[in-house]
Amino acid sequence: MNPLWLLALVVWPAVMSLAVAATGRWPNIRETVSVATGVALLAGVVGLIEPIAAGERPSLTLFEILPGLGFTFTLEPLGLIFALVASALWPLTTIYGAGYMRGNDEHAQTRFFVCFALAISAAIGIAMAGNLLTLFVFYEMMTLVTYPLVTHHGDAESRAGGRIYLGILLTTSIGLFLPAIVITWLFAGTLTFTHGGILAGTGLTALGAIALYTLFVYGIGKAAVMPFHRWLPSAMVAPTPVSALLHAVAVVKAGVFSVLKITVYIFGLDFAFKTGATEIILWTSSITIIAASVIALYCDNLKKRLAYSTVGQLSYIVLGSALATKLGAVSGSLHIVTHAFGKITLFFCAGAIYTAAHRKYISQLNGLGRSMPFTFGAFTIASLSLIGLPPMGGAWSKWYLMSGSAGVEEYALLGVLAVSTLLNIVYLLDIPARAFFLPADDDTPRGFSEAPLACVLPLCVTAAGCIALFFFAYPIISFISSALGEGA
Repeated sequence: MNPLWLLALVVWPAVMSLAVAATGRWPNIRETVSVATGVALLAGVVGLIEPIAAGERPSLTLFEILPGLGFTFTLEPLGLIFALVASALWPLTTIYGAGYMRGNDEHAQTRFFVCFALAISAAIGIAMAGNLLTLFVFYEMMTLVTYPLVTHHGDAESRAGGRIYLGILLTTSIGLFLPAIVITWLFAGTLTFTHGGILAGTGLTALGAIALYTLFVYGIGKAAVMPFHRWLPSAMVAPTPVSALLHAVAVVKAGVFSVLKITVYIFGLDFAFKTGATEIILWTSSITIIAASVIALYCDNLKKRLAYSTVGQLSYIVLGSALATKLGAVSGSLHIVTHAFGKITLFFCAGAIYTAAHRKYISQLNGLGRSMPFTFGAFTIASLSLIGLPPMGGAWSKWYLMSGSAGVEEYALLGVLAVSTLLNIVYLLDIPARAFFLPADDDTPRGFSEAPLACVLPLCVTAAGCIALFFFAYPIISFISSALGEGA
């Protein structure tokens, strides 16, 4: 395949953001352009499946800064999976966003959709980054173009949340991520993502490997490993479609995908395992899983509870990477997909509830399920997927994560996963239980029903995706295995 196709897919959403801006005076045309751009991007990414499955690894270097250090795009199975997740969920999020923004009479809708397109462009750039330099550039682009989305409302609360969002992500990336990249260059003489890693044989000691890996993971603040997680719940001041973008399509997935890619292609699984490079992160991610789940139990604000759920769920992926085994990498990669569909469904539901009933606190949801059966039915399905119960897709990623933990005899991690699963049951299923089985409060509005179709249809589709992933997980696992040099 022509490697220029990689560049075309990266710049396509950014170029089309100009068309979105130009049609801002005509909302129907603007949103049609947005959805059509997303569908075209998805078609382009889907077209890459066959050549990548056949073993092709297209690469394109636009220019070199230093000999051997260029601005490079390269596509391999891990990157393709991330690109597929982002491109598949973008059109649905755009349709949902149109229904939500109109239903709540939000201002600056054109700016909103323009920034959406730029964020997806950054996500595709991260997916196709061929080295750490290219990854870093698009990682920073992601932070900057999503800042206007976080501060969309423009009030004091939004500005405060935006300052935390921007402050933590820029501080961690410039203060930790960038130095980690420089250290890697000094030791390895290259930043290129390479099968088997680039650090083995460089003279980096076990202690140095531990320090460098820890620097990378905490520098990638979008992975939200505690204590660098506060930006994520602070960003919940944004409109709900933005929360869906942050938690499922782009920002947090960019973080954990970067951790996974660095583990596999910079350290290499064998080198990371032999040196114990991931040992600190193995346990800090475990602490994050439990702590975030406990905090979620006490959050009455629905979006805030879902935000802390995301903090914990992201650390499942980090934990899978930190196992430094093929099985751990498979579990982390698969959870990127299953969590994306589950969490975007939950945030779609939260926005639909607010649009239809103007409720944002869990204590206000009693009895609403009888008026909004599709919304709360989808919420239940997505919750079961994140908990890890069959026949939902999340069951497979959690199964592989537990199998990987047992495979390296880290039995304490099985306890962490078991406890977190119980906590997930309590803080997630409490919501549909209230909605379906408790009587409505006296102040509950009468005569309302589901949110507009543009809100309800996407959440039904993503909920169906949670079920479909249980039955069609094998092709994803096969793709991941090929990336790790393992037979399907």
